[in-house]
Amino acid sequence: MIEIISDFDHGNIHCVDASDPSNIQLEIKPDGKADFFQWFNFRVEGAADQPLTMTIRNVHRSSYINGWKNYQAVASYDGEAWFRVDTVFDGETLTINHTPDNNAVHYAYFAAYPTTRYRDFVGDVKASGMLDHAVIGETLDGQSIDYFKTGEGDRQFWIIARQHPGETMGSWWMEGFLTALTEESNETARALRAKATLHIIPCMNLDGSKRGHLRTNAAGIDLNRAWQNTTMDKSPEVCLVREKMRETGVQFFLDVHGDEAIANNFLDSAINIPSWDHTHAARFDRFSSLLLEESKDFQTEEGYPAPAPGKANLDVANNYVAETWGCLSMTLEMPFKDASVNPEPAQGWSPERCRNFAREHLTVMAQIADILR
Repeated sequence: MIEIISDFDHGNIHCVDASDPSNIQLEIKPDGKADFFQWFNFRVEGAADQPLTMTIRNVHRSSYINGWKNYQAVASYDGEAWFRVDTVFDGETLTINHTPDNNAVHYAYFAAYPTTRYRDFVGDVKASGMLDHAVIGETLDGQSIDYFKTGEGDRQFWIIARQHPGETMGSWWMEGFLTALTEESNETARALRAKATLHIIPCMNLDGSKRGHLRTNAAGIDLNRAWQNTTMDKSPEVCLVREKMRETGVQFFLDVHGDEAIANNFLDSAINIPSWDHTHAARFDRFSSLLLEESKDFQTEEGYPAPAPGKANLDVANNYVAETWGCLSMTLEMPFKDASVNPEPAQGWSPERCRNFAREHLTVMAQIADILR
């Protein structure tokens, strides 16, 4: 008998009917107190060597319809190695076709990163003794918000990830970034620490992650639309980080995300905030050009359209930080699909590629620190 299970950390699916392996009917559940939905993560048990046809029948009402075009779902037997499986979007439904080798197999929108894995990894980083650790407060569900600090330089670098819990590539990127910082033999990390002090929030939205949300926290708030008007009763995650930033100042800010529709890695600047000028533009262009030289996975042709002059949304972290501190401030977007630039069809954009991409960012940060006084 086949079972569809999602009542676990970071899980999300509603099983309508699993009586026929060739016609399993599923629906994605929306965020608890908001209508966003796109993220799915479930386990199938008892299906070894059985051809499965699983139809998610409500994707036509999901948050980002264009995200399903040319999309392939991911599967894993162990939560570590993820691979793409045959997936068809017909404009109304998403159908996943796969014959698993094992009795238990996970299927997800992108490689899952539950809070259990997050806590284990944070424990490893703390145990390394290479970074200072603190808890700056709690989420609405009572989870500790971890903060890491390292470096002796006078330039204050802030790096955060996972404001949107369904964008798990942010956590895989953070694994690569923090692992590089904890390597005693990593000369690039040593050079960056000499030039800058790094402030790192590995996961902004722990509640949404554990609940299996796409975009919001326990109160149904999109954290990346709460930076100008945040409150402790609705978005303590943003309040606490913003206050910490006021203590330290900010010369560099990177917010790590994923984009559902655009099948490439790209950076979004804070263009057309009220104070946007040549200095802002020159810093962003310099960082982009350095990353383009460093990484074969980066490109600058695709990205978000610029808002009207002076009309950038200051509720967005990237724009709020740039306007408040006049610094180089960016959002990194990675794809849920395979990247069109330097594609790898078997895995698509993957955890390993996220981790490697983070190391390339670290190299560029060490270079850009020289001009961010």
